[in-house]
Amino acid sequence: MKKIVATLLILLCVSSVNFAQDYNTGIGLRAGYSNGLTIKHFISNKTALEGILSSRWQGVELTGLYEIQNRIANAERLNWYFGFGAHIGIWDGDHADWGNRGESYTVVGLDGIIGLEYNFTEIPINIGIDWKPTLNVFGYSGFWGDGGALSIRYIF
Repeated sequence: MKKIVATLLILLCVSSVNFAQDYNTGIGLRAGYSNGLTIKHFISNKTALEGILSSRWQGVELTGLYEIQNRIANAERLNWYFGFGAHIGIWDGDHADWGNRGESYTVVGLDGIIGLEYNFTEIPINIGIDWKPTLNVFGYSGFWGDGGALSIRYIF
C-alpha cells in the first residue's frame, strides 16, 4: 500500500505540465498558533525551499521545508503545494500549558505541509493558507497537528 501511495504521489508531481511558479522568492509573515517569519525560494519551476522562523510558548523554532507546487486547473495564479522537512526548537516549560514549570525543552522533529496560495497580479503579494503537522522525535516528543497558518509574503 505504501508503494502505491508513493507511486501515485510521484506521478502526480511529474504529470502536471503547467508551471506553478509565478515568482522567485517571497518573504513575509506567518500567523497561526505559531507566529513568525517565512521565506520561500523556488529552486526550479515546481519546487521550492521554505524556511520558517516562529515563536511559541516564549520559545523559538526553525523549520526547513522542501515543497512541490502545482497549479489548480483553470485557476490562474492559484497553486496548491505539499512537502516535507524538519525543525529544531527551544520552548519554555513555564509558558507551555503542557510543560513542567522551570524546564525548557529542546525539540527536533519532522514536518509535513500542504497548502494553497494565491499570487496577486496587481501587487507583488501572495497569500497562502496551509496545514503543517509536526512530529517531535527528540525532546518533548509527540505529534502536533495544530500547525495551520496564514502567510502573507512580498514576492519578487
